[in-house]
Amino acid sequence: MPNVLILTEIQEAMRARYKAMLLERFPQLTINVVGHHNQVEPYIADTDILLCFSPPMADHVVRDAKKLKWIQALGTGVDNIVDLPSLGKEVLVTNVRGIHGAPVSEATIAYMLSLARNLPQATRVQDQHSWERWPAQLLSGKTVGILGVGLIAEYLAPICKLFGMTVVGISSAPRAAKGFDRMVARSDLVKIVAELDFLVALTPMSAQTRNIVGAKVFAAMKPTAYLVNVARGGVVDEAALVQALAAGQIAGAALDVYAQEPLPSDSPLWTAKNILLFSHLGGYSLGYEERAMPTLAGNMRCYLSGDWKKMVNIVRKPASWE
Repeated sequence: MPNVLILTEIQEAMRARYKAMLLERFPQLTINVVGHHNQVEPYIADTDILLCFSPPMADHVVRDAKKLKWIQALGTGVDNIVDLPSLGKEVLVTNVRGIHGAPVSEATIAYMLSLARNLPQATRVQDQHSWERWPAQLLSGKTVGILGVGLIAEYLAPICKLFGMTVVGISSAPRAAKGFDRMVARSDLVKIVAELDFLVALTPMSAQTRNIVGAKVFAAMKPTAYLVNVARGGVVDEAALVQALAAGQIAGAALDVYAQEPLPSDSPLWTAKNILLFSHLGGYSLGYEERAMPTLAGNMRCYLSGDWKKMVNIVRKPASWE
């Protein structure tokens, strides 16, 4: 029977929940659980199946997994999995998509409201027992641009409309979608950001989107506009962002993801001006395991029965399938 390794830095109770739910359905499996890639050594050589999120992955994991046949990503993003230099050509990679609309959209709204109402300042004056008042900005009447129009964006756009916002989709392949007032091509990003009050990054990480939100974009944005990144850290040029915030080119930013995670303690982002930092919390919500389990269990059944090509959310096929 296959050996399964669950590698994720989420809370220990949630890691244990994945194991318990899988064993309940597939008691024949051998399942080990670790919380960091530096802990895989006792198990990785015999691992057939790896369950993991992409940010905590490291190349030595796949390098030392000589028996590895399938990686089931526990999230949508696989950029730090399929890009690993030592990933074997015959390793199948699947992901979990379609369950992040609500949590990531709610996080995005929370981040926009936090910026508009300067909630960090409210916390600071509360700690100081100081009574201070300032006018809040409204989301109503503002224009938000959503960079990357996929399932999450399609969930988020109608919520933004309920707040009275104008919603612009920015996509590599513009198309009509519910909740969007209009769509523009990704190639027009620098042009369209001049009209936006909020720019929300939701695009997947790829060679085409790496650092797509950079110095040119910040220079073109309104000085009153905000950036919210709930996509992937590499989508935003972090050095350019720090400079743009210092120069007042934009009013502020909220980041949920980073080029390097965990964010290093010496990163200039920690002390940047007018920035809110969240520890990749956008899709991290109670009940996530239950929402992911239909995909995990369905794919596991296909794997155990040898029907690999019937798996869902295949993002990287074994080379021999070509």
